Amino acid sequence: MGVRRLIDDCCGAGARLMPLPEALAIIDRDLVPLTAVETAPLWAALGRVLADDVTAAVSLPPLPNSAMDGYAVRAADMAADAETTLPVVARQAAGQPLEGTPAPGGAVRIFTGAPMPEGFDAVVMQEEAEVLDDGARVRLPAGVKTGVNVRHAGEDVREGTVVLKRGTRLRAQDVAMAAAVGRAELPVGAPLRVAVFSTGDELRDPGEPLPHGCIYDANRQALKGMLAGLPVAVTDLGILPDDPEAVRGALSRAAPEHDVVVTSGGVSVGEEDHVRGAVEALGAITFWRLRLKPGKPAALGRIGETVFLGLPGNPVATIVTFLLIARPIILRLAGATDIAPRRFQVPADFRFEKKGGRREFIRVQLATAEDGRTVARTLTGQGSHLISSVVNAHALAELEEDCPGVEPGDMLTVIPFPDTMAG
Repeated sequence: MGVRRLIDDCCGAGARLMPLPEALAIIDRDLVPLTAVETAPLWAALGRVLADDVTAAVSLPPLPNSAMDGYAVRAADMAADAETTLPVVARQAAGQPLEGTPAPGGAVRIFTGAPMPEGFDAVVMQEEAEVLDDGARVRLPAGVKTGVNVRHAGEDVREGTVVLKRGTRLRAQDVAMAAAVGRAELPVGAPLRVAVFSTGDELRDPGEPLPHGCIYDANRQALKGMLAGLPVAVTDLGILPDDPEAVRGALSRAAPEHDVVVTSGGVSVGEEDHVRGAVEALGAITFWRLRLKPGKPAALGRIGETVFLGLPGNPVATIVTFLLIARPIILRLAGATDIAPRRFQVPADFRFEKKGGRREFIRVQLATAEDGRTVARTLTGQGSHLISSVVNAHALAELEEDCPGVEPGDMLTVIPFPDTMAG
């Protein structure tokens, strides 16, 4: 499947906190793409991962053509320092053949995208032309140069060149390129089969009665939402009780039928956290405690050949670790080559005091300052249980382990949330 080895790096409950870069290096080292490939029509390939290079069967454009509506001319027929009046000898529209070759000394009425008549090497836009004698002649400005307003053959793409590379996660513009070079369908990775469940006796599905001491399960809905934009097919396994046998049974049944199993909760050190023990009984844990805030109890492991991802139970920590850990893993298994979250820098417009020891991700809004710059502004309340802190945020600001805090004007590395947290 997608597991190369997933070495058992975990050393039990007393294992050290693993730095995030080390965890990401394990992902690079141990996970390889799935090999299943299928052919999809262009409309169905969007969001999937390309399984082979796409080579252009034609040049773009295939022929020299006009960049706008106007008049095609030979630059040699045009006066350099005076207007030139020429007879209009033909009409050339896109997609229509031009019979014969117009002789020198004339102009051809031409439209955007139409092939240039043989020997004609410039186009004067119609706004610069004066039509005479009901269109029989046209007066054109001085100084028309060779190549003006002409799209050259192969200017965009030359036949035989690779236009899309294997491992590309296909966007609308990629599908457009495939269509432009004549491809009606593409080889793409088959959707990963991903199973999702939550654990906890206190959880109830939205819409159900809520007994005293219980909460609605937000994490499973968030996970399904974040998975929705990825090349996966999701199975919702619902909520599992805090019972070791029930958890082990659910994992053992789910693993053979899925490529990835994702859980929320149950991987920490509490007496009712049974997921980690079940995974160790059925397979192995590679890591399960990260030097991360929020998101310390995040786990990677295997159940047979199935990848296991155990995310924390607090909703913000679930979302943060999905973005940082789970999403790159799923993209890697799907065959994508560009799997890291986008990062860019913006100045801080706030003050924040940080405790040392862990890499911390705080929720920020991106705003426009009075001077027009984009700045990051913090949100009140950074607790990992505060769903409102991600609802109102645009991005995560990454504060490394040795960062003492943030002062206004400091440059921050931020990771934007994908739109709607899907994709």
